[in-house]
Amino acid sequence: MHEAPRPTLPPIGCNGRGVQRSSRHQPIGLQELPIREQFRLVSETGVFDCFDRLPLRHQLADYESAIAEFKLPVHTASWFYRLGEDEVLLAGNLRICREIGVRCHNIMTFKHHRDGHVLSDVEIAEHYLRVYDDAMGLGVEPSFALHVNTWTEDFLRVRSVAGRVQARGVPFHFTLDYSHVNFKIGNPAELDRSGVRGLLERGELVLDPFEPGSLCEQWLDMGIVRWAQLRAAGPNQPLNLWHRDEDGSPGRGIQYPMLRPGAGEWHSPWHAYLLEPSKEAIRKVLACHHAQPHSPLRYLTTEFINLPDYGLGAGYDLLEQNVAAARFMRQAWDEICDRPVLRASCEGAA
Repeated sequence: MHEAPRPTLPPIGCNGRGVQRSSRHQPIGLQELPIREQFRLVSETGVFDCFDRLPLRHQLADYESAIAEFKLPVHTASWFYRLGEDEVLLAGNLRICREIGVRCHNIMTFKHHRDGHVLSDVEIAEHYLRVYDDAMGLGVEPSFALHVNTWTEDFLRVRSVAGRVQARGVPFHFTLDYSHVNFKIGNPAELDRSGVRGLLERGELVLDPFEPGSLCEQWLDMGIVRWAQLRAAGPNQPLNLWHRDEDGSPGRGIQYPMLRPGAGEWHSPWHAYLLEPSKEAIRKVLACHHAQPHSPLRYLTTEFINLPDYGLGAGYDLLEQNVAAARFMRQAWDEICDRPVLRASCEGAA
């Protein structure tokens, strides 16, 4: 009797903004390494299948050379867009995606239109449908991101927009980075920014991925998660105290070190248990993928990056955090595959 074929773990990519061998003496900064050096460092870790970054047009030759030299393709790439302002930019980036071999473009659309109004669900759905036609015509899949400062920071809008798109006979692809939920748990101000504080207090919504019926489970059960990203973020974790915006306020704090920082490498006490919600969310993603014969999941990336709300100014090794995240995903996948029995549905998978 032949065993059923083992499900395949999607390729794991490393976000190019996370390729820094930073330290206490050379903190995480916005200055980036040469492109070839980024590819070399990612390749030498031995844990990544691809590189995750959208090149600028003048960087294409360097990317093509590095891809060929290190056998490290670029399957995925992300960018921010504002409707009413960035339509030409988006069209150009989709062409870059096609030229460099990107299979999926992660689209982070700001909540507000250029003229200042908040985008409606209808506007976002129409935006998705236009992008879907344009992108698929170039052989590139679009995926709309869960991300702060975009329309999806209002978490409940995801179901509405996805439903509108699907009603038109088009699949809705969603990029799930649950760090953008986890860091809000227990933080009243952040919950208010997402408009969910009252729902949580009344027990009508669950964010904690360990709890049945969590937002993580709901999105997975919708069958929309095309791309999953792992960045650890602790519930109500400290702000990024080592970066100050122009108005003096610290970064929001959406990145929690995967590995215990050494002395002077981080601004706050570190506790391993604060990693668990991030780990559980990705376990659920992988368990759902394993349990579904026709899983929509195609891409995985690690997302420890250098920007102000994340790691800017910290003294830990940024690339090593991404390596630890990739190793965790591989370990979690092996553990899921070794389970003797799995449900046929991903509902409640853990």
